[in-house]
Amino acid sequence: MRIIGQVIALSIILLILSGCLYPDNKLSKNQVPNEVQLNMVQTAIDHYVERHQGLVPIRTKTSDTPIFQKYIIDFKVLKQEGLVETTPASAFENGGVYQYVLVTPEENPTVKVIDLRITDEIRSVQHRLNTYRSENIYPPFGEEIEKGVYSINYKALGLDSPPYVQSPYSQKNLPIVLDTNGDLFIDYRADLYDALQSFDHDYTNGDDIRYLLVDHYPFAPAYSLPYTIKDGEPVFVLE
Repeated sequence: MRIIGQVIALSIILLILSGCLYPDNKLSKNQVPNEVQLNMVQTAIDHYVERHQGLVPIRTKTSDTPIFQKYIIDFKVLKQEGLVETTPASAFENGGVYQYVLVTPEENPTVKVIDLRITDEIRSVQHRLNTYRSENIYPPFGEEIEKGVYSINYKALGLDSPPYVQSPYSQKNLPIVLDTNGDLFIDYRADLYDALQSFDHDYTNGDDIRYLLVDHYPFAPAYSLPYTIKDGEPVFVLE
């Protein structure tokens, strides 16, 4: 009996340790939303739009919210109408790290996600930026990347290296940059260049090429400035 008790106790300890040691990024709720999850939500959206004559189930955001962060799906509404039984495990509302959003909601409402770990990185830099701006007139501009877009003087913010986020598309490190107003954005040029080379397209100068990422990946390019194509490469578009 003593041996059996020891075995049971050891088994319990191993289970506890395995749970504690299991990396957060391996948990199912933190995995990239799979096709089944996206299709489930997309089907629910399609039914809702048909049922409500073109309206979409979104949480209200202010008019100046950037386009790819503006249309957040309201899962409470979808559940109330019986269009989904549960919120996807990967969704923020269910403890996951992805915010489900709609792109092109008026023309063709399409489900995409925002990786909220990117949001966390932006908020961390924003906190330092707010502190800096409370004591300085001008934002901590670094070198001018293109007209109206600047790298960050990271040392002025007390950082050891330039801030970046990990791309949801390529896992590359993408720089965080400033516009002339001192607002933070992610520089997606590396991902856009790869997409321009990898996928057939008919984009020309003046077109918003961010939709090339939207068309081929489950992710929305959150915190992005508009981009177009010039001489085969992505360039910023500033008003």
